[in-house]
Amino acid sequence: MSQLRFNRGQVLASALTVLLGVALVAQVRSADEAGLGQLRQSELVALLDDASTRVDALQREVVELEGDREQLQGQQGDAAAAEAARQRLESYEILAGTVPVEGPGIVVFVNDPGGVVTQTMLLDGIQELRDAGAEAIQIGTTRVIASSFVGTDPDGRVSLDGNALTQPLRILAVGEPHTLSGAMAIPGGFTDSLRGAGATVEVTEQDTLLIDAVRTVGEPRYAQPVPAAEEP
Repeated sequence: MSQLRFNRGQVLASALTVLLGVALVAQVRSADEAGLGQLRQSELVALLDDASTRVDALQREVVELEGDREQLQGQQGDAAAAEAARQRLESYEILAGTVPVEGPGIVVFVNDPGGVVTQTMLLDGIQELRDAGAEAIQIGTTRVIASSFVGTDPDGRVSLDGNALTQPLRILAVGEPHTLSGAMAIPGGFTDSLRGAGATVEVTEQDTLLIDAVRTVGEPRYAQPVPAAEEP
């Protein structure tokens, strides 16, 4: 079932038509009050010509307004849609880790000569940064993305996406620096646990830092988008 959609041109055209009708009614009433029967033929022709001229002028104005509307939709509308698509693409690229990013954030240096960092500790650190609004995270040379996983290599070392972590461990996070550093200072959190186990942790806020590790996104093997439901 189709739906009625009104645009500014249609609304304005309707308003002009209403005004024309009011004017014609007023003119006819005025003529009636004077008595159409008392008007000469030339006066009746002039009255009709005047009404026809007004109708033509209003129709031309409607056509011009419709043309302006279509021109704006074709230029500004397309530009706005293109800009919105570009911004969405940038957001998706950052989330997917396929492009380098820069911005304010923090750098976390972890010196762990005794190897006290565990999978759980690293997962907690990543989650704390995400909860604090980190928009991009890099640990060592590995970019953290939605599908990242923490495990261990054959030698028992903690690994991120299959890459063993090396010492000293450097963590970069882009986001609001003070909020991120505050998240790292939570009692019982990531840094507190590391220090309690014997590692040393240093957190510094940065006005600008670069995350240059990027990922290659592969085709999903199992997940498929659900087709959009057809409108009735």
